[in-house]
Amino acid sequence: MKLGITTPVVTNQTGAHARWERTGTVDDVRRIAEQADRLGYEFMTCSEHIGVPDGEAVSRGARYWDPLSTFGYVAACTQRIRLATFVLVLGYHHPLEIAKRYGTLDQISGGRVVLGVGVGTLKAEFDLLGAPFDDRGERADDALRALRASLSDPNPSYEGPFYSFGGITIDPCARQEHVPLWIGGRSRRSARRAVALADGWCPFNVTADQAARWLGETDVPSGFEVVLPPDHPLDPLTDPDDAVSALTVLAQAGTTIASARVVHHSAGHYLEQLEALAGLAAAV
Repeated sequence: MKLGITTPVVTNQTGAHARWERTGTVDDVRRIAEQADRLGYEFMTCSEHIGVPDGEAVSRGARYWDPLSTFGYVAACTQRIRLATFVLVLGYHHPLEIAKRYGTLDQISGGRVVLGVGVGTLKAEFDLLGAPFDDRGERADDALRALRASLSDPNPSYEGPFYSFGGITIDPCARQEHVPLWIGGRSRRSARRAVALADGWCPFNVTADQAARWLGETDVPSGFEVVLPPDHPLDPLTDPDDAVSALTVLAQAGTTIASARVVHHSAGHYLEQLEALAGLAAAV
């Protein structure tokens, strides 16, 4: 089974992150990225929120490092690990803005970008940015089609209900001929959107059983990525049997990449856990 990591430090949600992450630094992120890269992990993540209202900070967390800045740095420290936005909120950006910025990152990184995107749910943040909220689902569908038309084409054109463009040059555009698009979310609708318009589904707060049921309702194409975490943090150093069992459950549910969640009490402990989990995953 392939593994990815939900990068420590770059977010900090109440109850979801280890204490050491509160004072974690970019040097810790670099060490983790280099270790995951060396061990063959498939991707690392960075999520987007621009300004979290105070009333939402307890449940969502207030810290969100900017993905573009973070990955620009990480790209220079690594060789092969993919750089996955997990997720960008489509409604906060024009598709061409994403195509230009992340196309440039794709060039810088040697073709390692994965664009994980989502519809978004935080109305107060939409309002803060002056972004339309009520029709965000329809806008997201149009944005996905516009992105597919523009990410790897230096002379893109597209005509849709919300976004239209043509007669332009985007230089640089993405290095990859087909930048992977993954859809986040936590609903049956997000799974349908991913199958219809993207290359993978990376939900949150969705169990492996739920994911298997929802994907079973549609015709999943070959090569489609299903990215899920285990239902609890794993401790491969002290309880390897449990870690193997949890990864096996994910694999049996159709998961193609497990997003690693591990017990960790320091940056050094996290690095040790990454190595132990990589060894176990090879047997699943």
